[in-house]
Amino acid sequence: MSEDSSNGTHLLLDLWGATNLKNKELIDATLHEAARACGATILDIHLHEFGNGGGITGVIVLAESHITIHTWPEKSYAAIDVFMCGSMDVSKSVSSFKDAFKPKRIEMSTHSRGK
Repeated sequence: MSEDSSNGTHLLLDLWGATNLKNKELIDATLHEAARACGATILDIHLHEFGNGGGITGVIVLAESHITIHTWPEKSYAAIDVFMCGSMDVSKSVSSFKDAFKPKRIEMSTHSRGK
């Protein structure tokens, strides 16, 4: 890494009007797909389902950092963070989330970390 480059890029996604937010298997598959789309190395994944139709929170740990998801199905809302070091292109993950959760609206912001 050159002296003027960052340690990584952090993509924040807010999905509004989203579907499939209680589907643990789909969330698992989507996190894997998003990581692979960026060319990341998957180390581990952990998902937790909140009972009684609650949401799911989870993290996929990557050699390059992580992707997290927190869902609120009762609000049709999901918050997703994609953080990867070096020159990885975190934007390549977005289509995986669009395809899986079919949000009506997405708010995105990208932050350069450690610069």
